[in-house]
Amino acid sequence: MLVLEQLTRRFGTRTAVDALNATLRPGDVVGFLGPNGAGKTTTIKMIAGLLVPSQGRVLVDGIDNVREPEAAKRKLAFIPDRPYVPERLSARELLTFIAGLYGLDADVVDAVGLAELARFGLKGREDDLLGGYSHGMRQRVLLASAFMRQPRVLLVDEPMVGLDPQGMKLVKRVLREAADAGAVVLMSTHTLDVVEEVCDRVLVMGRGKLLADGTVAELLSTLPRTGSGAAPTLEDLFLQLTGSSEEVLE
Repeated sequence: MLVLEQLTRRFGTRTAVDALNATLRPGDVVGFLGPNGAGKTTTIKMIAGLLVPSQGRVLVDGIDNVREPEAAKRKLAFIPDRPYVPERLSARELLTFIAGLYGLDADVVDAVGLAELARFGLKGREDDLLGGYSHGMRQRVLLASAFMRQPRVLLVDEPMVGLDPQGMKLVKRVLREAADAGAVVLMSTHTLDVVEEVCDRVLVMGRGKLLADGTVAELLSTLPRTGSGAAPTLEDLFLQLTGSSEEVLE
């Protein structure tokens, strides 16, 4: 379970995230929506332990990620939108490094890690240097390294960027599988059709505040039909809730 309690982050006089409350339960893929500058990335960085909240707290499986950062980080994995990797390591060496970093047994790479690389379409590329990987391949190797650890909370920021259609289909499937296996999956994205297809629940942010929380069907039911009589879409909901995208940058 992932619990956000009055989560707030200020940068000087600017409040990037303002008293955010949410409880995300195992088994859910949660879409995290909002225009640029809404506070999504700042929120994810606080959950991941990369930023300390100005106020409030994050509980990862009941563990306060500020008071017990190492224990909390063992429970979660974070895949950023820009997949930076050490280019002089191979995929196998990266997985070995990550296993050691998190105190996992050395044999987890052969027992689990290589199978995850294969699941993400990287079989036969285990010993290639990451510097020769494309953007999409780097994204997939980071996903494989995350799944090797079997996290209780998985944070993914724009996971579809740079992926071809086959890669997008695979990522959607494995995110669903992670949730079905009991993880909380929080996915920040601007790809609304992916949210409609994959997500059990949606959080919408705007100017640092939580504007909406519910299933896609619940949120769409609050909107009237369009002038032509068509059913409202997630895009209609997004635009109504967030209005102008002229927000401050995160």
